[in-house]
Formats: sequence, C-alpha cells, structure tokens
Amino acid sequence: MDSDSRVLVAGASGMVGSAIVRNLESKGYTNIIKGTRNDVDFTNQKETNEFIEFVKPDYVFLAAAKVGGIMANANYKADFLTENLNIQTNIIDSSYRLGVKKLLFLGSSCIYPKFAKQPITEDQLMTGILEPTNEGYSLAKIVGVKMCQVYHQQYGFNAISLMPTNLYGPNDNFNPETSHVLPGFISKFHKAKKMNLSHVECWGDGTPMREFLHVDDLAESCYTCMKMYDSPDHINVGTGEDITIKKLAEIICDVVGYNGEVVWNSTKPNGTPRKVLNVDKIKSLGWNPKISLFEGIKTTFEWYKKNEI
Repeated sequence: MDSDSRVLVAGASGMVGSAIVRNLESKGYTNIIKGTRNDVDFTNQKETNEFIEFVKPDYVFLAAAKVGGIMANANYKADFLTENLNIQTNIIDSSYRLGVKKLLFLGSSCIYPKFAKQPITEDQLMTGILEPTNEGYSLAKIVGVKMCQVYHQQYGFNAISLMPTNLYGPNDNFNPETSHVLPGFISKFHKAKKMNLSHVECWGDGTPMREFLHVDDLAESCYTCMKMYDSPDHINVGTGEDITIKKLAEIICDVVGYNGEVVWNSTKPNGTPRKVLNVDKIKSLGWNPKISLFEGIKTTFEWYKKNEI
C-alpha cells in the first residue's frame, strides 16, 4: 500500500473510521475515499457494489458497523446481527469481485467465549458459549472473520481480520443509553457534576475487568497490518492490561472532577467477568500501544467537552 494508492475507509465518519483516516493523512496518503452513511448504504448489496465499482479502491478498511453498549446490544440483538451481517457480506464480497488488492476487517474481542481463558489467545474462538447480552453482535463479527478466511482460502482474496479490545476516543458515542462503558461514564459523570448530583447509579457491581485501547493506537495497528500482515488467521489488538469497571469509574470521576458517590446496581448485568487479550502476535509485527489509559481518557474528555451536544 503506497501513499498514492486508492484507499477506501468504510465507516469513515465513525470513531474507528475517522481515526484510520487521520492516521493515513498523517502519513501522506492522498487518495483516501471516505465511505459514510451519506455516501452509500452498505446494508444494501446493490448500492455497495455500485459504490465500490465507481470509486475503484485498491485497499479497503472495513470499519463500518452498527455498534453499541451492553444495554443496546441486549435490547436490539436482531438489529445488531442483521445489519452487521449485511454490511460485512456486501463489502467483502464486492471488494473481492471488483478487484480490491487487500481488505482489512475489524471485528471485536466479544467474539470470544464468555468464560475464555485469560489472557485470550486467538485460538479460543468458538471454544465456548458467548456472552448472552451481545450475542447478536458477536455472531455477526464471527461470521465476518470466517468470511475473510474462506474468501482467502477459496478465492485467494487477501482479506485479513483484526479483533480489537474495548475502544474509546474522539468521535465515540457518549449517549449513556447506547454507548459503551467508558464514554458512557464520561458523559454520565460530567452531567452529574454540572447538575451537582449527590450520587450516580451504574450497572453491575463494578467487579468485571476490562481492557481499553485508544482508537488512535488501533488505527496505527491497522496501518501496520495492512502493510505487513497477510495471514487469513485473525489477530488480536489491545494493551494486554485490564482494570475493574469500578477502578475505571474512579479514574473518570477524577478526570471529570466529580466528587459524588458512585452507586452500583447489582440487579443489572455485569457482562463477561473478565476480558483481556493476548497481544503477542500483533506486537511481533513491531506495534505497541503508546497512549496510556489516564492520558487517553483525559484527551477524550477534552474532545467531548468541545463537541458536547
């Protein structure tokens, strides 16, 4: 992939897609095609095929997806399953049939079993039951991984898959009703501070352990793999370190400046007890995360305040 290659970033307006665009622009790439919802409906096979045929990309970053937190995933399993299946199938198939040189598919660490051995290695895929609250999304992402593998095996299409851990950063979804835990906490505690609330209620008991990766570090890993990784076997991307949700809340309260009480509602689901990735394979390519969790939360909060609606 050269600086003048035609590169399509599907989902360019989202958190991950916009980070990939920033990363490529910083490296001097000049032919970046930004595929957004305003340009094409990737859930529509005909539109997707016509769009890719028109823009003629050499390389595709498949960052387009329907995403959400534990509440959204639990309540709209069918939507997360079908929309993501449609997006993935349409883009991967059209990319192969229209001569794309290489495609990078972004999955999620939720593809792994609920009680996977920790840290989670790539070979644990499909070795146990999934976390029920996000089963629809997880199944779709597993199909995406397998689709890249079988197109690689049957057609020789260079399609690779990255499985990132929990992501955060600029352009995230900060709506507590539909967001992931970290941006949801940022907006919830910031609002509580402004309203001078004495306490904030959070789901679960705070004991689950999670790993968090800044989206700009993910974007760099995507660039590294697009340049250096050609195996059909999927590859984990994360920090290899995790913290409890309770500790995450404490860090965000500190960054936001909220001094009230955090009340844990243990009648609500915790999700997977622990989820941290083994990232030996991605690190063997020379990639390492550079943004610490505290610094990442701090800069994300600054972005949120400037762009708060």
